[in-house]
Amino acid sequence: MASVHESLYFNPMMTNGVVHANVFGIKDWVTPYKISVLALLYDMTASKITLPERRRLNKLILPLQQGPDLTLGQFLKTVEECCSQTAHTVKLRLDEMADGELKDMEYFFSTLPTPFTAFDSEAYKTSVVGLFMRHMLLAYNKLSFSQVYKLYKSLQLYCHSHYAKPADGLLGLPELATNDSDMDLTSTEDTVGDRIDREELDSPLHESELRNNSTPSRGPLSQKQAEYFLARQAYLLKNDENKALKPAALQEELNNMLKFNPDFAEAHYLNYLNNMRVQDIFLSAHSLLHYFDRLILSGNEGKSNGDEGYGRSLRYAALNLASLHCRFGHYQQADLALQEAIRIAQESNDHVCLQHCLSWLYTLEQMKGSDSTVLTEDSVKMAAHFCLPYLASLGIQSLVQQGATQGKTAHKLMDALKDTDILHWKHSLSELIEISLAQTTSIWRMYGKSTMALQQAQLLLNMSSLEPVNFGVQQNNTEAFAVALCHLAELHAEQGLYCAVSEILQHLKEQFPPHSQHAKLWMLCDLKIEFERHMNEGKYHLAEPLVTAISALNKTEGLYRKAQVLKALNRSTEAYKILQRLQVHCEKTKCTEVVIRVMLSTAELHWESSGFSTALPLLLQALALARQHHLQSLASETILHLAFTQLMLGVPKHALSVLHEAIEPVLAHGSVMDKGRALLLTARCQMAVAGFGPNGHGQADLHLAVLAVDTLNESAAYFSKLSCKARLRDVRYLQALLHRSLGQTSQCYKSSMLFRLLDQELQAPAPPVSMRL
Repeated sequence: MASVHESLYFNPMMTNGVVHANVFGIKDWVTPYKISVLALLYDMTASKITLPERRRLNKLILPLQQGPDLTLGQFLKTVEECCSQTAHTVKLRLDEMADGELKDMEYFFSTLPTPFTAFDSEAYKTSVVGLFMRHMLLAYNKLSFSQVYKLYKSLQLYCHSHYAKPADGLLGLPELATNDSDMDLTSTEDTVGDRIDREELDSPLHESELRNNSTPSRGPLSQKQAEYFLARQAYLLKNDENKALKPAALQEELNNMLKFNPDFAEAHYLNYLNNMRVQDIFLSAHSLLHYFDRLILSGNEGKSNGDEGYGRSLRYAALNLASLHCRFGHYQQADLALQEAIRIAQESNDHVCLQHCLSWLYTLEQMKGSDSTVLTEDSVKMAAHFCLPYLASLGIQSLVQQGATQGKTAHKLMDALKDTDILHWKHSLSELIEISLAQTTSIWRMYGKSTMALQQAQLLLNMSSLEPVNFGVQQNNTEAFAVALCHLAELHAEQGLYCAVSEILQHLKEQFPPHSQHAKLWMLCDLKIEFERHMNEGKYHLAEPLVTAISALNKTEGLYRKAQVLKALNRSTEAYKILQRLQVHCEKTKCTEVVIRVMLSTAELHWESSGFSTALPLLLQALALARQHHLQSLASETILHLAFTQLMLGVPKHALSVLHEAIEPVLAHGSVMDKGRALLLTARCQMAVAGFGPNGHGQADLHLAVLAVDTLNESAAYFSKLSCKARLRDVRYLQALLHRSLGQTSQCYKSSMLFRLLDQELQAPAPPVSMRL
């Protein structure tokens, strides 16, 4: 079921997808790369370009202006993808300047269209191009002669390194970075405190920064470049992590940024997000604390809001620290940080922060396994009182999640979710709509309504986000999407569609890399699907190693599957001990689904020792529990176990009447394995009632016998779909018996031959058909 606490993480860096960054002291300057951009803009205004090419180039202008400096090869390749003719013209113009004299560069700047006079061109003063040209012309005109000469030498090196060997290019790059430092907008009259330390800029770049030519930054970024870089990476980390830089590459860029400005608070926050990707608790906490320290020291908060600004940073710092420890499972440290945030918020009378703290408080109680219903209800009431629809909806969704596990009726839960959905659409809370759909999918799945679960999952995956799309990326890497896709994979696996399952899991692996927060969801889903597949095919030696991996992700699921493997290997005593220990644990944690499954497995162990009467009270208890919590799939499975027990106790008519109650929901919503087992059991009951059982007397009922043949054929089709050869062998054996009793010799020989082939292929003695469901 989708967790609802993920959305509570406070991100002070983003407001409507925009990073509020300020590179203190770093000004803009003319670089060879920006001269290349100017050459591109000049050719776009001077030459005739087709409309499709112009559109592609127009879309390229803003990223080129705001993005980090590129090498000449990268720049020309990017332009060539939009318009090869323009790329060739720009290359010729740059080569002309680099191979000529200093006056050629001077002439180029003098011929640029003036933003104040170019009314009919893209370079008008209020346009994006015009502002960039004005900025570059201002920066160039403020350079001294020695700085102009250094700029020209840097341009030569920039152009010639494109044709030189890689080693030659690397030798010149430190000099280029050093020369760039003399070309900022700061005049000679600026104070020393407002300038970047010249010694830092004169120091050569580290070898690691020159190792990869695709590294975006080569020196200190300008303010706009830093803002664009942080905004893009923060947005991609939030919405589509695969399109962001790799953790190591992003760490290198942030280290380079912080080297030139250690007090850049927003860079520390992005560093915190990056470390969270790789689950590095130490560096995450370190970067988070640095962010709030720098935020206070920079004076961004407090100057406009008085002393209140500093307190706000402190209490949200404690709140973020609590959320960090919650994510890593450090509940004691999270509780201490949360109490600190509550204390500071109470002192400042900050009701909004207190509501966030209360939301995290009930979330922390849930994660610790305690009952947090009262806290959650209080949080919803207070959030509604202070007009905080986001937190109120989160609280209601949390109450629905708790109600589903406590056996609340479905219509009450769905009504509550419907009311919250109205609130979500009213306030355009897209993220909460996704969580609501994922929760609805999980609830229907828990109730055993696979068709409804499939519909809700598809609705979520096909829903268009209400949030604005920036950088061409929509948000689709949330926990809600991971939960929906995992449900889809499991639903397809239940129907034997393993090719579709592999495609879904492949998408999950690409969308949620192994180091990401929600990767455990698809890892556990993948292992469970593989385990069930091996168990159905009778490959217990392949299923056994998967138990360890499942236990590492979910101890309860691992123990249950270990008992299943031991039971299949006829190690009944060990399996019984594990099941008893697991039942006690799940009753304490109120995990009803696992408790019922443990009871069913324990009943199957009683069957192996012919204790059918001993299994009856256990099955009746499991049935009452399943009906109390409205778990239809588990109730149907329990009825199948009861019918099998009655068949073994010699009352097949009662077993057949009980089966009629469960067969319809099994065929409508059950897995292929459940359908095959239910039909096989129905056929055996029909055979027993017809007089074909071991205790059958008198004239056989041929009508029921014919029905049993049809039922066995349908059951065989389901087992064949799953390659369940052990069950298929049982079906062929019963078919041969029926055909022989009915005098159908050819069909009897055919079923006997199929049975013999399967028996030889399995190379294992078949357990008695009467001892297995």
